Amino acid sequence: MKTDLQVCSRCIYDERVAYIKFDENGVCNYCHQIDDLLKEYGTATPKGEEKFKEIIEEIKKNGKNKQYDCIIGVSGGTDSSYMLYLAKKWGLRPLAVHYDNTWNSSIATENIKKVLNALDIDLYTHVLDNEESNDIARSFFYADISEIEAPTDLALAETMYRAAWKYKVKYVIEGHSFMTEGITPVGRNYTDGKYIKSIHKMFGRVPMKTYPLMTFSRFLFWTAFAGIKKIRPFWYINYNKEDAKEFLMKEYNWKYYGGHHLENRLTAFRHSVYTPQKFNTDMRNNTLSALARIGKISREEAWEEYSKPPLIEKDLVKYFKKRLQLSDEEYDKVMSRPPKSWKEYPTYKKRFELLRPLFKVLAKANLVPMSFYLKYCFPMKEDNE
Repeated sequence: MKTDLQVCSRCIYDERVAYIKFDENGVCNYCHQIDDLLKEYGTATPKGEEKFKEIIEEIKKNGKNKQYDCIIGVSGGTDSSYMLYLAKKWGLRPLAVHYDNTWNSSIATENIKKVLNALDIDLYTHVLDNEESNDIARSFFYADISEIEAPTDLALAETMYRAAWKYKVKYVIEGHSFMTEGITPVGRNYTDGKYIKSIHKMFGRVPMKTYPLMTFSRFLFWTAFAGIKKIRPFWYINYNKEDAKEFLMKEYNWKYYGGHHLENRLTAFRHSVYTPQKFNTDMRNNTLSALARIGKISREEAWEEYSKPPLIEKDLVKYFKKRLQLSDEEYDKVMSRPPKSWKEYPTYKKRFELLRPLFKVLAKANLVPMSFYLKYCFPMKEDNE
């Protein structure tokens, strides 16, 4: 690995990663964070497997005499598709939930249909108005911030909560794995309802009528009052993403879409074009670092892959411009402007920090994701200076 940058001795996070620190052995704080989670959840050990068995029994017991006993968000990607299969294997009765921001690739849409039909699972979908979707994406692009698809992440969470409430389901199952994906540093990966609303108010042209906005009060309602739990099975059990991918292709004629997060064209634009070119940030280091940590690939192999340019889908930039009605000049102007940070816009961040003791209790009870607590409820380094 030839570089003048300081790089973690266990993964490939380097000194450009937000809020990174290195110990005396050159190991970064994000690797230590993963170590702490491994201990707490017993991931891929008998302790973790036993914990998760108890959760499955809890879900079945709570879902007795209900149409569904859990909600699973689906995108057409590897993790969520495989999670549907596992849920049926465990004897659960899931309702698949999809938030359609109208940027899905055709491969992702077909993947969802194939797996749901094969497993006989019902689908609940919230479709965003197309003009509204374009306006929200355009607003975030004009705001010069990295999190151009942040509204999608939060809207999916809100949509899953709404479906759970409608069908009286107390458990939402998510396909995230900190082992294979890591936990994205909060530097340029922030989102909350106030952030979304404030940016749209500044730059939007179309009223948000069909967008499922999760306000602070709604977030508290879903978690502290409705008691809807977020469960991430891959935080407890052994999970091999490559094996899952092969299984899906063999059993359901599922198709791979070319890379992590590339099943959605807006997300693909962010990861392949927007953040690398405007922010000099390549978020592939999250997955590559995670794979290096667990020994799936060597640090040298991870760094070599990271050093290659990101895969850009043919005509992706052209498609982005056309959808958002951007001229070449306007697109180039925005892409060449100095980047901005989420800290320059109104957010709930200080409120999350103030209520950290509450969110710690909620995270321990699986009522909010532990990753939310770790990323959003602590002051950033600059805030202490």
